[in-house]
Amino acid sequence: MATRQKTSEDAGHARYTYRLRVSSTARTALLAEWDRCRWIWNECVAKSRAAHAHNRASPGDKLTCGPAQLDKMLTEARARTPWLREGASVPQQQIIRDFAKSRSKALKDIDKRLPMRQRAGMPRPKKKREALPTLNYTQRGFRLKDGRLHLAGGIELTVVWSRELPAAPSSVRVYRDVAGHWYASFVVATEVQPLPATGAVLGVDWGVKETATTTSDAHDLPHPQHGRKAQAKLTRYDRMVARRKPKTGQASSKGHREAKKWRAKTYAKIARQRQDTARKWAKKVVRDHDTIAVEDFRPKFLAKSTMARKAADAAIGATKTALIEMGRKHGRDVRLVHPAHTSMDCASCGARTKHALPLSERTYTCTACGVVSPRDKNSARVMLVRAGLNPAGVEGLRPPGALIPEAA
Repeated sequence: MATRQKTSEDAGHARYTYRLRVSSTARTALLAEWDRCRWIWNECVAKSRAAHAHNRASPGDKLTCGPAQLDKMLTEARARTPWLREGASVPQQQIIRDFAKSRSKALKDIDKRLPMRQRAGMPRPKKKREALPTLNYTQRGFRLKDGRLHLAGGIELTVVWSRELPAAPSSVRVYRDVAGHWYASFVVATEVQPLPATGAVLGVDWGVKETATTTSDAHDLPHPQHGRKAQAKLTRYDRMVARRKPKTGQASSKGHREAKKWRAKTYAKIARQRQDTARKWAKKVVRDHDTIAVEDFRPKFLAKSTMARKAADAAIGATKTALIEMGRKHGRDVRLVHPAHTSMDCASCGARTKHALPLSERTYTCTACGVVSPRDKNSARVMLVRAGLNPAGVEGLRPPGALIPEAA
């Protein structure tokens, strides 16, 4: 099954991911390539830590550990190590790029003086039995021929083409997930696919009782509860993993590895269900509306509340991301609205309650104009007001000029 997601590097590119059928010979070759790349990553970590220790001890004689120095290290290592030369140079060079990017992000967070809990940690060594194989290939490291993926080093893989690629890929990432399945993720240049104009607008408010409450009853997204439906199976696998867990210093048994694999497959299925629900809802919303005012809600704080499990099962963050990406794909106007006080303001007159409403209070009653409406519906209409929208035909429309959005 192919999945599509935007890449963080460029808004004009997207990833298309396909399942791979890997033979035993190809699997052995991929794991051998990964062993070499993992060794290079660990050498980069060691060099970086050594340079950091030297710079602290001798501030006047600083050492650098950038991509140029690491590339030179790789060239020297391949010249004197036949084991490295047996592998392709492309994934080995790309693992250095990944390391440099990870290290650069950590250093930027340190320079910004972010709290420790918000920083990206410095790169750590990849352990043999814990790190999942991931190999990156640029255009000169792979080709597609007769529907098969040919990688540098003579590795040939069968791709399950659930749909065609929209254009020639510029790079590919071959990786294995926790459940043991192999995938190929292609980076492809994308173009906007405009949809017919509808003239309609929509306000979206996120919540836990319902994942998304909108100004249109037909576009509300109820809580799918995919995780809750699979909870009995997950609990069973958790107990199996706990019972079969080896003692400290002992190797993991076959039964323990199997139990972890079954649990991972269940979690992967739940993730696919959440993603499928989010994308189908996002496509429906984007198809029926030209402009969408979305609450810029960040549900991270819910992880520390009593609603943590239900909020995680709602997958608000993933649904919001799917809506934004779908809007960009089809050229719709998606406006993010700051979430402060959206549950306290009246969408009709703009009055604000003098105290925060408890979550148990699901009906909003305005003390200024007397309007009574469901709390989440009122918040969804506030999204439209703050986004500067006053469309005709929206349920619960405020009088023209009744509310001026506050300055950010």
